[in-house]
This record gives sequence, structure tokens and C-alpha cells, in this order.
Amino acid sequence: MTRTIGAMSNRSFVIKCRVSEDELKSVNSRMEQVGIRNRSAYLRKLVLRGYVIEVDMSDFKEILRLTKICSNNLNQYARRANETGSIYKSDIEDIKRSHREIMRLLGELLDKFNSME
Repeated sequence: MTRTIGAMSNRSFVIKCRVSEDELKSVNSRMEQVGIRNRSAYLRKLVLRGYVIEVDMSDFKEILRLTKICSNNLNQYARRANETGSIYKSDIEDIKRSHREIMRLLGELLDKFNSME
């Protein structure tokens, strides 16, 4: 273990680790998968926490897609209500149905996060 002089933070010790080219490629690939660009930060998380959580962003993308659709529909319904002075009951039910689906997906995501150790 070596001690750096004049460190800008309270991290004044260096831990060295040798890896093969394939292992380095694997580390870099995993860093990219979890969206961490700083190797030191990535390795610190692995060492101190014992793991790095990989999040499947497809669930978030689906929620975002449904939210955009719901927002667009809501804007169309508001325009129609402003033009005609009324809104259809089916439009309100459509908004409620979309909202329930978004809330269901968010609930599933929260359950997944809560079950992580």
C-alpha cells in the first residue's frame, strides 16, 4: 500500500491490482453496462459494497413511453374540451387506464429494487 502526497480528498492510499487484458476488458465492459466511467469509483463500489447493481433500463423506458403517450392523449383531450366545452367519459376512462398501467409498472420496479440485497 502506498500513500499519495498532497491528495485532494481524504483518499490518500492506493491499492494496486494486476489484471490480464481479458480481465481489464471485462472490467471496462461491466463499467459501461452500469454507466460508470470512472474506474476508481467503480472499483471502490465493488470493494466497499461487495457488488454493483445493474439496472435493466428497459422497464424505465417502457414507463417513459407510456407516460409520453398518456401526456399526449391528455393534451388532445384538453384541446377537445376547450373546443367543444365537454369531454367524453371514454376519454376519462382511457386516462385512468393509462395511469393505472404506469402505476402498476412503477410498483413492479419498486418491488424489484426492494428485493435486491
